[in-house]
Amino acid sequence: MAAVLSRVSAPVPFLARLFGGVLLLLGFVLLAAGGWLASVGGSWYYALAGLSFAVIGGLMWGRLREAYFLYALFFLASLIWSLWEVGVDWWPLAARLDVPWIIGALMLALLPRLHPAVPDTDPRRLRWSSRPSQALMLVLLAFVVVAVISWTRDLHAQEGEIPDTAGAPAAATAAASDNVPAGEWHAYGRTSFGQRYSPLTQITPQNVSNLSMAWEFRTGDMRGQPGDPKETTFEVTPLKIGQRLFLCTPHQSVLALDATTGKELWRYDPKVQGQLALQHLTCRGLSYQAPPDAAASAPASAECPAKLFMPTADARLIALNPDTGKVCQSFGKGGAIDLWAGMPNARPGAYYSTSPVVVTQRLLIVGGTVLDNASTKEQSGVIRAYDISTGALVWNWDSGNPDVTTPLSAGQKYVPNSPNSWSVASADEQLGLVYLPMGNQPPDQWGGNRSAAVERYSSSVVALDINTGQVRWVFQTVHHDLWDYDVPSQPVLVELTVNGQRVPALVQPTKQGELFVLDRRTGAPIHPVREVAAPQGAATGDHTAPTQPVSAISFEPPKLTEKDMWGATMLDQLWCRIAFHSLRYEGRFTPPSTQGSIINPGNFGVFNWGSIAVDPVRGIAFTTPAVLAFTSQLVPRKDDTTMLVQDEGKPSGSLPALNENYGAPFASRMKPFTSPLGVPCQAPPWGTVAGVDLNTGTVAWRHRNGTVRDLSPVPVPIRMGVPSLGGPLMTAGGVAFLSGSMDNYVRAYDVRNGRQLWEDRLPAGGQATPMSYQDAQGRQMLLVIAGGHGSTGTKPGDYVRAYVLKQP
Repeated sequence: MAAVLSRVSAPVPFLARLFGGVLLLLGFVLLAAGGWLASVGGSWYYALAGLSFAVIGGLMWGRLREAYFLYALFFLASLIWSLWEVGVDWWPLAARLDVPWIIGALMLALLPRLHPAVPDTDPRRLRWSSRPSQALMLVLLAFVVVAVISWTRDLHAQEGEIPDTAGAPAAATAAASDNVPAGEWHAYGRTSFGQRYSPLTQITPQNVSNLSMAWEFRTGDMRGQPGDPKETTFEVTPLKIGQRLFLCTPHQSVLALDATTGKELWRYDPKVQGQLALQHLTCRGLSYQAPPDAAASAPASAECPAKLFMPTADARLIALNPDTGKVCQSFGKGGAIDLWAGMPNARPGAYYSTSPVVVTQRLLIVGGTVLDNASTKEQSGVIRAYDISTGALVWNWDSGNPDVTTPLSAGQKYVPNSPNSWSVASADEQLGLVYLPMGNQPPDQWGGNRSAAVERYSSSVVALDINTGQVRWVFQTVHHDLWDYDVPSQPVLVELTVNGQRVPALVQPTKQGELFVLDRRTGAPIHPVREVAAPQGAATGDHTAPTQPVSAISFEPPKLTEKDMWGATMLDQLWCRIAFHSLRYEGRFTPPSTQGSIINPGNFGVFNWGSIAVDPVRGIAFTTPAVLAFTSQLVPRKDDTTMLVQDEGKPSGSLPALNENYGAPFASRMKPFTSPLGVPCQAPPWGTVAGVDLNTGTVAWRHRNGTVRDLSPVPVPIRMGVPSLGGPLMTAGGVAFLSGSMDNYVRAYDVRNGRQLWEDRLPAGGQATPMSYQDAQGRQMLLVIAGGHGSTGTKPGDYVRAYVLKQP
């Protein structure tokens, strides 16, 4: 004992004091925060870890070798606890043990300086041998062994394969209405069925690795101009008609390019006027009317035998001659339709069509977006049909007044604030139906004043009669939506073989992770849909639906637990654990609250506007499920003018104050559920690719997808699985493509098993859906847009890239 006391009182090197002091400080922080976590019902580990660090820090301060033995015991206990919580799953293990392992390694590195070797003749030799350091070294090596084992397996992967015969009979039964030439792309999803499927077969799993860039074109249109909202995005999927490509840019220019060389042929600037109250500034695509044939009901125009239709940010729908880029003056008024006609609460930029309009033989069918959660006095979500030749209004369907579809009389206004359809619609002209993915009525997080009509049509798929606009059927994907779970994806139309019968189906992806498979004639589910009990207890003046629909094909994320909390280090993971217990969370459909609620999945969605790709021959889907939790807090309003949730200050210029919900009882503060370091509080993977057999309703395979190269401070391409924004493409050659992952790559996959086959680095974020076409030389091309996305923070750009197989 005297010898020990003598050593404690001896002068202590600065390094020992520093290291011991750091451990003492870390210990006190962990003890305090861990005690807080334990007091709210969380794990006791962090409080005990804090106590251990404090004791070990004191021993290190005194240069006592007991520190090493105690630390070995602590690390071994931490390893056992971590394996008990998450198993052999690398990233959750790393978040728990990265800091303790580094501290242990530093202790071993400092041992020779802090504790010189004891001479053989010293009687303390046996007691103060190197056994404590050996014990620490062994437990640190044990973690390395566990880590190596975890690197060889992916506990989140689902291995499997879709056989080539899935969904027989073969090609003759694909989309009967597909009259688009195989080498062309005439609509956002190639056809009005929205399948994002190319029948070209040159690119195969065997040769896709030979893809190389054929040409690159830069539009010159970059985000960051005066008046741009944060969500200024290059989301377009170009059209390919004849030997030309047609696309639109974020700032609304329309371009025609030579499909073989990428040379610009013409450019049209609609000259959007004025200061606009924009939430989004984008153009997802153009629409195309082919020259009518002799049997068509719509007469040909001598001025514009064919037309391109471009929706603008100041709410015009312009018709252009695809040959020249000139405005079709005989259409509408001077070549355009004014979408503000009959619209209440006029505010330039607050309403326009961000998605391409639906083109049928006789009609154009147009929806639009309104400001999300700015006020209760927004524009109408009316859907309107116009004569494709003249631009005259034929019918209007307003979800706030759904029974009257005859054209609005002069001087009348549509219903303010009614649910809108901002995404891409689909159509089946043989059945005479247009299918609309419907949004919600603002505000999204409080619905105490919604009408019966709004309750019926919000967050639904609605089938309207193409000729009259009358409702033929409606299927609601969320009841009394309080989560911004509007239907974001284009419905996909496909023929499926179910129980030996061919069925005309509609596949609807949703933000909450469902793939609802419906009979598109009636809206009846083809694969089972069940109603499950949902959490109750909405905010004052509101209510929650007792049940919510869940499909047999569901990518619903598992219910979060404290064990699922993550972070870059044990410290921010501890923060996430405390936050988990501090917020309200009862699983999916936890209502927003003044306390703050965890919404999982968040309004980013498992699926968003990119939808899915479907092979109509085999009835299989290539999907890109993402999982990111958000938080939603209701902030009581005392008046209808004060800004409550503009954390970055008052918006500049005419840009709107989003989420203020003027006119409602609450503003809403919504943000990703992340740690103070900005990393998600839920463990990866956050983004995957998955293959689904739509005929049987089964998920065949699923794999994490994408790296954190462009998301982390250190640009290391670690494959953790990151979200995608932008849809996939499938081809008849058995290859799928995706460019929307948050790490600036375009990738190719084998659709049978999801195995990645090829990738190429993009110069900017690829948040758009790629397409494929055949050029003048008969080569199959892959076309990718790389322009970035303002909301996700991916790198901006103005790139159009075409890839082709290298010649042998």
